[in-house]
Amino acid sequence: MLKAALWLAALPLLASASGLQSVASSSAHPIASVGIIIDDLGNSLRYGRRAINLPGAVACAILPHTYFSVRLAEMARAHNKEVILHLPMASTDGEEPGPGNLDSNMPALEVAMTLAYDLQTVPHAVGISNHMGSLLTQQREPMQLLMKAIANRGDLFFVDSLTTADSVAGHAARQLGVPHLVRNIFLDNVREVEAIDRQFDKLVAIARERNRVLAIGHPYPETLEVLERRLPDLANNGIELVSLSKLLELQSQATIQ
Repeated sequence: MLKAALWLAALPLLASASGLQSVASSSAHPIASVGIIIDDLGNSLRYGRRAINLPGAVACAILPHTYFSVRLAEMARAHNKEVILHLPMASTDGEEPGPGNLDSNMPALEVAMTLAYDLQTVPHAVGISNHMGSLLTQQREPMQLLMKAIANRGDLFFVDSLTTADSVAGHAARQLGVPHLVRNIFLDNVREVEAIDRQFDKLVAIARERNRVLAIGHPYPETLEVLERRLPDLANNGIELVSLSKLLELQSQATIQ
């Protein structure tokens, strides 16, 4: 009788412990995954270092042929950050995209050679994203030539920064069998801390709705301030900051299912 009484008295405690374990277990398994890229690195060592030092798997998109491109790529690799070649492409506003850029008139060989030349100045790149490109990413043939050059290398993926809603880059990537991601949200179209905080809130909301989301920011002091403050809290919201390679893997698994 005494043992039975003790057992009955312990039941609420066991149930409580089980509940706590369940909560701990659920919080240990993220409900969504987020990838974040910092674009336009290469011209500033100070802000490049600050971007590389952001907590977690933030990818570093580095412009080719910039003064600090090689150094920052080496630093990013040493900090276990994925390196992306941020490939300059022609835009609709006629703004000069920078050295190593692609334009509409390049034949296949020149596209492949430009890509190879750019990659030499961004060592350890595991993927490629478009810098500007609101004109070029709308054009089917140049995108097919680029994706063919990427596919021929066999070890790179593509990220469509989606600088235009009319981009055909994703379609071309699918045609040529190039793994690819598409940007869901820009964090800092407005360079104000309050606005970037609101975009980060939106990022969290999209992640909870879609399970996976890709955001792009820039090495602005305002952006870096927000990310330094808020990235460590993502896990408390049931969200995991993952590498782009992991995001691609999750995307592929979801497609198969």
